[in-house]
Amino acid sequence: MMPDNISLSDWGRIIMGEVPAAFYIEIIIRALLVYILLMVCMRALGKRMAKQISRIEMSAMVALASAIGVPILVADRGMLPAFICAAVVVLITRLIAMISVRNQRFEQLTQGDIDILVEDSVMNIKHMEGVLISRERLFTELRSRNIPHLGHVRRVYLEADGNFSVIQQEKPVPGLVTLPYWDTEFINEKLKSTDVVICNNCGTRKPDHSTQNGSTRCPNCGKADWVQASIDR
Repeated sequence: MMPDNISLSDWGRIIMGEVPAAFYIEIIIRALLVYILLMVCMRALGKRMAKQISRIEMSAMVALASAIGVPILVADRGMLPAFICAAVVVLITRLIAMISVRNQRFEQLTQGDIDILVEDSVMNIKHMEGVLISRERLFTELRSRNIPHLGHVRRVYLEADGNFSVIQQEKPVPGLVTLPYWDTEFINEKLKSTDVVICNNCGTRKPDHSTQNGSTRCPNCGKADWVQASIDR
């Protein structure tokens, strides 16, 4: 279309386009074929595609969307290229899955590995920075599991698919509060302070040989911000 032919008042072109009316019936047929194609591809990619999306499945989904989007709406494009692209995407994805089953290193390379975010009630700041998970994002996940402080947590794993796995302590220990700091009334209702001093940034216990002033730095994260740990009432 030439620029001179574009008019903001041409509602017929804006809504209906410049294709024959019969093409809209063809769109229904194309959409039906694409729907069947997607169902076949999802079935061929396996049950993992229905439960969770890893990097490989996400790449496959984007590739499928790119392959089938144009043939639905463009009249001069046939459906065969979309079917060929879909077949290639499915074959590559299944090939990667088959190799991953046999080779753990290849699986970690293509789909990522597990990261430890919390270990024995202490946050692993380096790992959190590496995977771009903030303290508040972690605390949000813990609060959603009814965990008011880190003393409940033995391990927090960030899985390769981005999900959090939380393993709790058999017996809670004093830890860093995960509740919002400004909700003091609720914090006082649920928790009480202890004599244990911990880092306010990561939850590491203050060394016994440290000085009493605030210049002592945390051996885990390097901060010099100390608070009293909390425990359940």
